[in-house]
Amino acid sequence: MDLPRPLSIDRGMRVYTVLGIETSCDETAAAIVRGAPPGPGEILANVVLSQLEAHRPYGGVVPEIAARAHVEVLDGIIARALGDAKADLPALDAIAATAGPGLIGGVMVGLLTAKGMALGAGKPLVAVNHLEAHALTVRLAEGTGFPFLLLLISGGHCQLVACEGLGRYRLYGATIDDAAGEAFDKTAKLIGLPYPGGPQIEALARTGNARRFALPRPMVGRAGSDFSFSGLKTAVRQVALRAGAPDAQTRADLAAGFQAAIIDCLVDRTRAAMARFRREFGIAAKAPTLVVSGGVASNMAIRAALKALAGEDGFDLRVPSPALCTDNAAMVAWVGVERAAAGMTDPLDVAPRARWPLAG
Repeated sequence: MDLPRPLSIDRGMRVYTVLGIETSCDETAAAIVRGAPPGPGEILANVVLSQLEAHRPYGGVVPEIAARAHVEVLDGIIARALGDAKADLPALDAIAATAGPGLIGGVMVGLLTAKGMALGAGKPLVAVNHLEAHALTVRLAEGTGFPFLLLLISGGHCQLVACEGLGRYRLYGATIDDAAGEAFDKTAKLIGLPYPGGPQIEALARTGNARRFALPRPMVGRAGSDFSFSGLKTAVRQVALRAGAPDAQTRADLAAGFQAAIIDCLVDRTRAAMARFRREFGIAAKAPTLVVSGGVASNMAIRAALKALAGEDGFDLRVPSPALCTDNAAMVAWVGVERAAAGMTDPLDVAPRARWPLAG
């Protein structure tokens, strides 16, 4: 895993050491991060246990299975993270846990565990918005300053957000139906690829002809920065049905065409958001930054296309390492660092949330 470089601590800087817990979907994770805003921070431990094999037979995440698995393993994951970091509870400045959005059963497991630890150890609690954790990962990794434009692309989310400061976000655009990662998984299933679909499509697309099938680019060219992927998914289904039992080359061509369509949509919508970002931030946007985060940001073809776009439009592209793009607890712990430093901690009766918009 690519980790942020070790801290170089200035004299007088208040440095925080925070335990982060992540259980919003199908990864059970705990991490210890040390640092101070704006970063970069130091990851002392980052333990992630995937439930992939438990969910693979169902072709997607089953919420009840996920929640039960979190209950069974979370205590051990936390103990391992503390051991890897050579830390104990008294050494922590705060305990942070994802409080939403996500599968509510899993979110409850992590948040209740964090509440119990915070109460028992007498430590502040930070209830973390999972989307804010993805947004601020680039500060953990590189110390990126505000403001910046964020493209968040994951299994459950696809949105463009102007990040003005901690807790201050402007929504430029979001998906009106499927998220990009969800579209990858559903399309993979349509053409007979195993779960999870994103990496399967990316690998297969390398051998395919992206121009063989005329697939739509929903929302491209329209005003604003909203996304839509359900029509693209439907078009893939229609092609697959016409093909009957698609042969290997047809599957590869469909994968390549689908991925190319996704890329075109992401580039077009992001270009519109870049123009708005420049208009709204003026002087602050003379050397603007585009941050791409979330699990789909691990796709190298998407990264390459966004790098080209950023270069054309004079933006500095920053993308965390793939290990920090997918769900992990280091990003949760980093939000704990940022919010603890700002005095933004939470009461022990804070509620878990299945839905929690990052910006209005």
